[in-house]
Amino acid sequence: MRILVSNDDGVHAEGIGALSEALRACGEVIVVAPDRNRSGASHSLTLEVPLWVTRINESGYYAVKGTPTDCVHLAVNELVRPEPDMVVAGINHGANLGDDVIYSGTVAAATEGRHLGYPSIAISLVGKTHFATAAHYAALLVKGLMKHPLPADQILNVNVPDLPLAQIKGIKTTRLGNRHRAESVIRTEDPRGQPIYWIGPPGSQQDAGEGTDFAAIEQGYVSITPLTIDMTAYDSLAGLGAWLDLQG
Repeated sequence: MRILVSNDDGVHAEGIGALSEALRACGEVIVVAPDRNRSGASHSLTLEVPLWVTRINESGYYAVKGTPTDCVHLAVNELVRPEPDMVVAGINHGANLGDDVIYSGTVAAATEGRHLGYPSIAISLVGKTHFATAAHYAALLVKGLMKHPLPADQILNVNVPDLPLAQIKGIKTTRLGNRHRAESVIRTEDPRGQPIYWIGPPGSQQDAGEGTDFAAIEQGYVSITPLTIDMTAYDSLAGLGAWLDLQG
């Protein structure tokens, strides 16, 4: 088993170190990750400039001057030979719950892996302390996929409470919740008095009821949500066709 590991917090992040160390019990681990924090990069690719790659001597990791999606794309198509058997992204420093998956570079790295034909997991710690707990569940899931593969059209989006392993109550299969509209942009000024802007924090939970990823985390459970790449709203196809007929 050859496991490609990436993230969006950067190649030096604590989470990717904990993840890669835990997965060495499952097989050969190859780490290809952004050279800096690229949180919120979503599924962007770098198309206008070349990608620079540096091998970090002390760890053997590959640092890419690009996005998480760049890292997985480049690793699968060029850097990793033989090709990997699986892609695992994380451990993200913070949650990827509900609407977060739209923006998350960690989820995008896993999505790119799935798009290229590999079983893929995105794993996030809902906090910044107990990375060993999230790493434990990552290894557990990788071993599970090795024994019993899941359908090829899904990505596992995993969120782990920021708790010691002994305090985790178990695992729940969940759906994505969602948040209220994000808070407004924060305006301030640079030292020369020119206006600068910061994107505000995520909105509060809106749909966080039983069965959602938010609820599972709140109750002390690991949340696992299956995601698909195909975003077609199949239930809306017939209605859209009827609406188009009215326009003719």
